[in-house]
This record gives sequence, C-alpha cells and structure tokens, in this order.
Amino acid sequence: MGSPAGFARILRAPGKTTVDHFDHRDGRLHCEHVPLDALAAEVGTPAFVYSASTIRDHASRLHEAFASLDPLICYAAKANSNLAVLELLAKEGCGFDIVSGGELARVLLAGGDPAKVVFSGVGKTEEEMDAAIRAGVLMFNVESEEELDVLGAVATRLELDAGVAIRVNPDVDPKTHRYITTGKKENKFGVDLERGEALARRAVAHPRLVLRGIQCHIGSQITDVKPFAEAVERTRDLALRLKPDAPDLAYLDMGGGYGIFYKDENAPSLKDYADVIEPVVKDCGLQLVMEPGRLIVGNAGVMLTRVLYNKTSGKRRFVIVDAGMNDLIRPSLYEGYHRIWPVTGEPPPPLGEEGDGDLVDVVGPVCESGDFFAVDRPLPVVTRGDLIAVMSVGAYAAVMGSNYNDRPRPPEVLVDGDRFAVVRERETHADMMRKERPDATYRSLGTSEGAST
Repeated sequence: MGSPAGFARILRAPGKTTVDHFDHRDGRLHCEHVPLDALAAEVGTPAFVYSASTIRDHASRLHEAFASLDPLICYAAKANSNLAVLELLAKEGCGFDIVSGGELARVLLAGGDPAKVVFSGVGKTEEEMDAAIRAGVLMFNVESEEELDVLGAVATRLELDAGVAIRVNPDVDPKTHRYITTGKKENKFGVDLERGEALARRAVAHPRLVLRGIQCHIGSQITDVKPFAEAVERTRDLALRLKPDAPDLAYLDMGGGYGIFYKDENAPSLKDYADVIEPVVKDCGLQLVMEPGRLIVGNAGVMLTRVLYNKTSGKRRFVIVDAGMNDLIRPSLYEGYHRIWPVTGEPPPPLGEEGDGDLVDVVGPVCESGDFFAVDRPLPVVTRGDLIAVMSVGAYAAVMGSNYNDRPRPPEVLVDGDRFAVVRERETHADMMRKERPDATYRSLGTSEGAST
C-alpha cells in the first residue's frame, strides 16, 4: 500500500483498530491500487468511490473485537444501501438493520439472509410489515404501543408469527449533534423503560407476536464509550426482568452509532467499545446484536469533484466545484465536517491539522446559500479543472442524494485491489424525468351522494 501518509494516517493512528485503504503515492491519491485522477478521467465527476477492502476490514475487525460475545452484526443499510455494498457485506456474513420496505427489497436482492434482518423505524406501514413477515425477518424493533397493535393485527391476518424487539429509550445523553441524538426521553424514537416493560409483556401475551429482544439506540457519531455502557446496562436489566416470562427472549440489541474520524475526533478503538460492553453482556444469557453503519462504511469512501471556478467577493475567496449539496448534504444538514484536499500534489496534513493555504469556502453550483462543503478552510491553490477529494463520504452521502436543481445523481464506483466497477451509473436527464407525465389525462373522483354541485 505504500507509505502510510496522508489519508492512510487517518485510521492508522496509534491505538486505533480500523484501517482505510486510501493513500498518496508519487503525488497521487489512490484508492487501494487505483489512482483516483485516472479513475475520474474514466468515470467523470462528481463521483463517489468506495474501497471494498476497507469495508471488509472494518466488518472483520468488528467481529474480532467482540469475538468473545459472538455478536450478530446487522449492518445499518441506511448508511449506504448500494446493492454492491450490501452484497459485499452479506458475503462477509453480516445481517442487516433496515428501516423501510425499500431497504428490505434491496437486502433480499443482494443476498441478505432475512433470518438475520431487524426492521427498525418509527413509521412502518402495514404493507411493509406484511412484506417483512412474509420474508421471515428476525424481528421488528417496535417503537410504540400502536405499532405493536398494528403488527399483531397484520401477523394475525397472515396467520404467521412476527418476531418483536421493544426499542427502549434508556434516557442516556450521548453528547452528539442534536439531530442525531435518539436515546433521550424527548426523542421520537423508542419508548421509556417503564412503557417498554409493559409493551414487552403485551407482546408476550399476543398469540402471533414473539418477543425475541430488547433494543436501544442512543444516537450516531458517538465518540465516548461511557454512554454505550450505561445504555446497554439499563437495557440488559430490563431484558433480565422480562426473561422469566418470555421464553423466546434471546437478543440484547445495542444499536449502532459508533463514532469515526471526520476531523480530529478522539474516536475510541473497537477494543475500547468491547472493553466496556463485554462485562455488561457476557454471561447474561442473551446474544448481543449490533447495528453499525457509519463505522463500517464511513471512511471507506471519497467524493471526487472538479474545480469549476475561483471567485473573490469582498474578503472571501470561493472555490466553486461541480458537486453540490444535492450530492452531499451533510455539511448543510448536520454541520458535518469533511476533510478536503487536492487529489494530486502534496499529501494532506495529519488528522487534526488543516495544513497551509489561503482560507476558502468550497461551494457547489446549487442555488442555495447552504450549498457548501467547507467554510474558511485552508486549501492549497487550485485552478479550474483541478480534482479535489472530499473524504469520509462512505456513509450518509450518496444515499441521501437528491435531484434538487434537476441535477443528475453521480455514479458510485467500487474499487477492489487494482480493479474498479461502476456499481451505480450516473443518472441522465431522461432518467430523472422518466416517471413524469405532462400529458396525463385528468380524471374525476366523482362527488358524494347528496353533495352540492
């Protein structure tokens, strides 16, 4: 892989247990053994590029760190639901955490085992429940009393059992961004511990519901192990209270939310997580379920984009690129930080350092003031046509893309060793408009009997 400079240093810092497969060699950024400037010339920009080796490594190292607990690792498909990524993880033996019928369809198409699928989310429809029960998913993470009632009714109608896990809010503050905190009482997700116990007992009493687990999920991009330990302990205690009356209760689901490196976060190693979780779970008689997403794919991707123009307005300097907030919305939505650096030339500075250069705003062409990737960021001088990499975009990036401003979504490319494959083609204008019908025939729904005309 060459010297561990630049990008490779991001996850190879002392004590860290995950690695990525991006590095600078001979003045060029590579993904594994593929030079990204050459790849961009082949597939165009903007484009997302993922490293298969990084994804495999992260899944494997997670298994290794928690080996003593033999966890069921259910990759959170919402982080990156590209079929090639899902297929890769299915071959690695992962289960899946899904939040929609569409994700269920993707997981099944990618070869995922439905018996290792958990269905999360606060707003499952009856149609989604129907499809998931028929598919034989392991369990639904139920988040409200009404949802449990509807799930029971659907299972009764189908004359099939539905596995259930109750998602509880352990009321633990993970101290992450307010938009991605999920485990406090005021959040929309799950139910408090008292309601959770009552709801679990209702599930046990239902003839078509099978209580298989208790689940919690306290947020995303969490960089402190203590909230995890506290949340899992409270969830375990509830499960153990229920166990004598719930013979099928076999799983303790701790969700996901493990932090990764975007800027200079002191993200714990996988061993750090395991060291606080293992004493809580070991010998409790329940199998640990984990729902990582970002941890596995977040640092496995970069977005390639070209400089369109440089512009000075007052005292501000703008670097305008051909990617926009429709391609990567995290900076606008979450104030998310992504390292940005030219693909050719000197390697980027070590993690936590921003390097030399004039302060610039890196912005896109979308007609919104919020269309930016970086504000007041030091960047080496770049000129029209230069190629820039936006790092750590393997999760919550392409999957959150849109066609705003009628911009086609970029391609997604998977690199494996010295080969690459376009695993999602670049959209065309025709693709975007294919479902629209400007010449559609108008129809009337009629009027109710006795209504005025």
